[in-house]
Amino acid sequence: MWKALLSVLLVLGLSTTASAAEDYEAGKHFVELPFAVKTADPAKIEVTELFGYPCPHCNSFEPMLAAWHKQQSEQVDFQRIPVVFGRSWEPLARAYYTAELLNSVEKTHQPMFDAIHLQKKRFRNMDDLADYYAEMGIDRALFEKTYGSFAVNTKMNQGESKVRGYQVDGVPSLVVNGKYRVTAAMAGGQKQMLDVVNYLVAKEQAELAK
Repeated sequence: MWKALLSVLLVLGLSTTASAAEDYEAGKHFVELPFAVKTADPAKIEVTELFGYPCPHCNSFEPMLAAWHKQQSEQVDFQRIPVVFGRSWEPLARAYYTAELLNSVEKTHQPMFDAIHLQKKRFRNMDDLADYYAEMGIDRALFEKTYGSFAVNTKMNQGESKVRGYQVDGVPSLVVNGKYRVTAAMAGGQKQMLDVVNYLVAKEQAELAK
């Protein structure tokens, strides 16, 4: 009897989950972009976070997103793009790309959120940032050289181009495979953003498997 009851509950649970996933609609829970933006690797499902270090919502979302990222398979290619919404955001975006080029994002990403939102630090220019990144163990001279480099300028331009292509007007936003943009406002919250992203990743995986 108990086995039969458990089977029924399991089926009901799966049905509810499937039904919830099927209820996600373009224009209601996510935006389907009018023109897809090319991804880095067509053999993978790209999920891109658009964020800004000064954004309090990005700060609260980061631990949740980091936990989600750790659970993904190798088929999911996770990327970040720092958005520039004003002059004060540009040095922070450059700092992110500098850390990326120095293979130091894992060491510096969360501490940057903590510095701004917990420690109330203000980074006005490269010198302020170079000081803090040096505290995190990044060679100051190398940071300064990379910060103003052609490679960082290129990443800044590429990021700006993708932000336009994704039609992003707020952060955090998540874009799945260059086709779908997900925000907390549309999904119903930050946790729900990831639920919608999971649905879209599965949708794209099914397309890839055809």
